[in-house]
This record gives sequence, C-alpha cells and structure tokens, in this order.
Amino acid sequence: MRQILLFFTIIFVGLVFISRLFYLQVYSSPANNLYEDNAIRKVYDYPKRGFVYDRNGTLLVSNQSSYDVMVIPREVKPLDTTEFCNLLKIDKATFLKTYNKAYHYSPRLPSVFVSHLSKADYAVLQEKMRKFEGFYIQKRSLRHYEASIGANVLGDIGEVNVRTIEKDPYYKMGDLIGKQGIELSYEEELRGKKGIKFIQKNRFNKNIGPYKDGKFDTLPTPGKDITITIDAQLQAYGEKLMAHKHGGIIAIEPSTGEILTMISAPTYDPNSLVGRKRSKNFNKLYRDSIAKPLYDRSLLAQYPPGSPFKVLNALIGLQEGVVTTNDKFTCSHGYRYGKRKMGCHGHISPANMNIGIYESCNAYFANVYRRIIEKYDTPYEGMTIWNKHVTSFGLGDYLGYDLKIGSPGRIPSGDFYDKWYGKNRWRTTFTLSNAIGQGEVEATPIQLANMVAAIANRGYFYTPHIIKSIEDQAIDTKYTTPRHTTIDKQNFEPVIQGMFDVYNKGTAASLQVKGLEICGKTGTAENFVKIDGEKTQLTDHSIFVAFAPKDNPKIAIAVFVENGYWGSRFAGKIASLMIEKYINGSITRTDLEKWILTHSLEHEYAKPYSGQPFKINGQTTLEVIDPEEIKIAPQKPTTLKL
Repeated sequence: MRQILLFFTIIFVGLVFISRLFYLQVYSSPANNLYEDNAIRKVYDYPKRGFVYDRNGTLLVSNQSSYDVMVIPREVKPLDTTEFCNLLKIDKATFLKTYNKAYHYSPRLPSVFVSHLSKADYAVLQEKMRKFEGFYIQKRSLRHYEASIGANVLGDIGEVNVRTIEKDPYYKMGDLIGKQGIELSYEEELRGKKGIKFIQKNRFNKNIGPYKDGKFDTLPTPGKDITITIDAQLQAYGEKLMAHKHGGIIAIEPSTGEILTMISAPTYDPNSLVGRKRSKNFNKLYRDSIAKPLYDRSLLAQYPPGSPFKVLNALIGLQEGVVTTNDKFTCSHGYRYGKRKMGCHGHISPANMNIGIYESCNAYFANVYRRIIEKYDTPYEGMTIWNKHVTSFGLGDYLGYDLKIGSPGRIPSGDFYDKWYGKNRWRTTFTLSNAIGQGEVEATPIQLANMVAAIANRGYFYTPHIIKSIEDQAIDTKYTTPRHTTIDKQNFEPVIQGMFDVYNKGTAASLQVKGLEICGKTGTAENFVKIDGEKTQLTDHSIFVAFAPKDNPKIAIAVFVENGYWGSRFAGKIASLMIEKYINGSITRTDLEKWILTHSLEHEYAKPYSGQPFKINGQTTLEVIDPEEIKIAPQKPTTLKL
C-alpha cells in the first residue's frame, strides 16, 4: 500500500511540474513576464493629455512640459545627499521622508521623488544624474489653462492617491489624474494611454539597452481633444460681474440642454493649481472659510428658490384644473389664514394669474396652492400629486448631468410631512410656504436654470451637460433625448406671458433691454443664521430666473447672489446683462453694467449658505440653520418678501 501511495505521489508531483513548465513556455506570454522580471526596467512614456476647447473653438486647456525625478528605492546606492538636495532645492528631512514613503509603497517600483522641475532645474540636474544611482528623470506634460476663467468647470489634475491605484491598476504612484470638473468627468478620454519601454539590465544593475530590441515596447496613445458647451466669453463676463460677490450662475441653451456658462463666486485662477505650487495653493483655497472658492455654488449650494418657484404652482394649478387665468384673488398686503398672515407688498388687487405673476403676489399663489392640495381627499394625497408635478421639472433630485458633484435639492412630499408632524396630524396651511418657494423647498442654481429651460420649451428639457463633442467619439444619447414634464403644452402660454410682463410692467420693468423679448421672474430668499444660539435673519438672497427670446429661446438662466437684498437689485441686473451679452454680443445697458461692477457685497457679514461656521468681526461664531429649522411653523406668523 505504501509503495502504491509513493508511486502515485511521485507521478502527481511530476505532472504538476510538467504542467507548470508547459504553461510557462506555451501559454504564458513573455510580455506579461516582463512586468515581474527584476532584470528588466520599465520606463513609462506618458501621452499628451487631450486639449479642451469651448463651444466656439477657443482653446481653454493645453499642455506644458514637466520633468519629474523618479526613484527606485532598492536601486539607490550611497550618494552625496547634500549635493543632491541642493540640486533639487529640498532639505535632508524632505529627502528622507520622500524616500521612506517611496520605499513603503514599493522598493522595486518607481515613484515620484520630486515632481514638476522647471526647464532650468532639469538642464542642471540632467548632467549630474549619473552620479545618483536609483534616480532618473521622467518627462511628462502638465496642464496650462489659457485663461483665468472657469476653474470650477475645467477642474485640475493632481497626483493619484493609493485608493485609486488599488481600484484601477492603470495608475501607478506619481501618475496624474483629473481631480475636479471636466478633468475628472472626462479623465479616461483626456488622459490617453501610457506607452512603455523595457530596458535590459546586466548583473551589475546597469542598463544595457532595449529588451529584445524593443519588440515589446509600446507607444503612448494621445488623449482625445474635447469641446465643451461653455461659451468662454460669456463665462468671463459673468465672472467679472460676480466679482466681490458670493453666488452662482447657470445658463443653458434650452433647445439642447448645453450649459453655456457655469459660474461659482468667489472663484480662482485654475493655473494656481498647476505644478509644484499646487499643494500650497490648494491648502490655502481649502482653508478659506469665508470665500470657500473650492465650493461650487452653481452645483452644490441649496437655496430656497423664492418667488421664481411661483410659476410652477401656476402651471400645476392650470394642469390640475383648480384655477383659470381669469380667477382673481384679493390681496390686502398679504394672505390671512386663521390668526396668521403671509405678507405681501402693495399692488393691484384683486389679482388674476397674469397680475399674480408679474406683481409676484403672495396672496394669489397661497390661494392657488391651497386649491391644488385641497382638491384631493387628504393633504397627504394632494402633496403627493403636487410633488410629482414639481419633480418632473428636474427639481428635488440629481439631474444626471455629466459633472461628478451636485446636490439633490428638496421638494417635500406627503411622506416628508408625515415624518415631520406625524401621520394625519398636519393640514395644507402647515405647508403654505411651499406656495412661494420658501420653507422646506430648496433648489440648486442648475436645477432652477433647467426648470426655466423646460418652461421656455413649453414642457420638456434635455439633461443639462457640459460636453459638446469628443474626438472620434459620440456623446451619451441621454443628453440628446428630451424629458417631458407632467404639464400640457397649452398651459405654458399664460405663464410665459406673465413672465414676459415681469419685464414689461412688473418687478423687473427697470431691467428691460431694448430689442429683446425677455421673460423672467424676480425672487428673494430669506437668510437665517444662528448667532450665539439665537435664530437671526441676515440680508436676503437675490434670485432671478429668465429666458430669451420669448419665442425660439436661445438662453435660459438662473442667478443667485447671496445677501443681495432683493431679486432685481443684483441678480436681475446680472441676468439682463448676461442675456444681452450672449444674444447681441455687446452691452447697451451700460448703466446696469456700471452699477454691478461698482457695487460690492464684501461688507456683508453673512457666510455663504453652506452650513459651515463663520464669524462677525472675528468674534461671534455663527452657523447656518438647518433648512428644516426655518420652515413656517403652524403657530408662527411671518412676513415674506418678493
């Protein structure tokens, strides 16, 4: 029995060895073994990253040469560290820290030791690199941003982190990757594909030439050039108008969903995050707790939309058949319900739909909202239907655009109020602030711009997107497929006429641009904070939405200016100027332009609506109240503005 067992063991071991040898010699590719062979040095050849152009063919992002000092820790021999550090302009502590980090990552694989050498430093160092075994210079390209605009749109590139390397084997320590904006969203298209050269080494670890005459070497594949939807001139003009202000602007082409401009203020020069200065400048921007320039307000900031939201309630009222364009409601400087009052300014009364829109009557929309909700047997059912209509315009959820960041906003539902008050323990009046875009309702600038685009199109929109074309590649069909709202086309005309009259004889009459038919809506959002634990109201946010021309619209825009007082004071002026600039290419309302350029909001205490702590005069700590804390409670009266 033992003899038989020994015999079979020998046969089994022999078969294992034969199988392994057969696999290595027949099935295992020599090219695969190259990556594991310590006698062969791998040198990566980095491709040129794709260029980025604006919608009119203006070059926005190109490349510039850069040189990195690489290290393979196990190949490093004793060296004159003082001389080496002087050449690299670093101290010995940095030398040791960087070397240890590289060794910890891998003693066999190359790591970046010092990145982004200047051409002058490279020229000096190259002549002496032979003295420093285990180190070599690798050429690659860095980004060059042709203009100091669109930092939040274009983004930047930086060194890849360990987590990304573990997820994607394409990247190696020291590789560069898109970190924000377009650079992040279209990383795979822009980066191209690395080439590689295999260098044979002898037993003394010296390079003796290409392995097998370069048979397995590969050339880099350049990244693809892309064209984005942004209009560089309009972007630059909008950033100029938003100087010394906080807020966001989104402009969309309604017929395509292409984003024409995406402004977040305050902003920064994208070239400040290029090269060796990137880390220092990034930390400086990141720690700026007042301006928060890295916080993209156009996509992330959630604000009460204020009066622009009223037009949705008008559309829903018409669709639900609870109101006609001729129905009138009385406004006595507000709307009374029980012992409470929702305030309003003085205007024509009673008001029909057209007057209600162009005069922005709170009482009118409080009545319409109540009719919508109370059409159904329970407030829960009414709120569920109302929520369905509102969210069909892209509010209350991520829109699905092609940038990696965003906020969902909030459109309350019956479930929301059941959770808040308890099932069957709330009435329509508890939620009345929804009638005028306050309270629980929140939206981002891109959501409001998309809402206006849907209105301009009379009931449909295209998913907003930043990509226009990719070299030799089609864009995702979801950006060319229309998405329809729940509102019938015929119900849009009276609402659009009301928005048109906002400019003709309403709250934006002073903002008209000769020769342009602009439809718009002013808005003001209340701005509450906590000061030493007490709820305090600071300067209101200025909001404005618009599209133009009235027929066959070319642009839809939403402007938020934090602490900008009321709708027509800052946001409305900026919207009119942006529309005129885009459609006509020049400005006739130089009075509006001069006013905006000479008025700053830096004196305002209020921190951007971001939920972060801030201070007044460097002393009193404040924090923005959670939006759920500033809703209109049933027992508390309030006066709301336009």
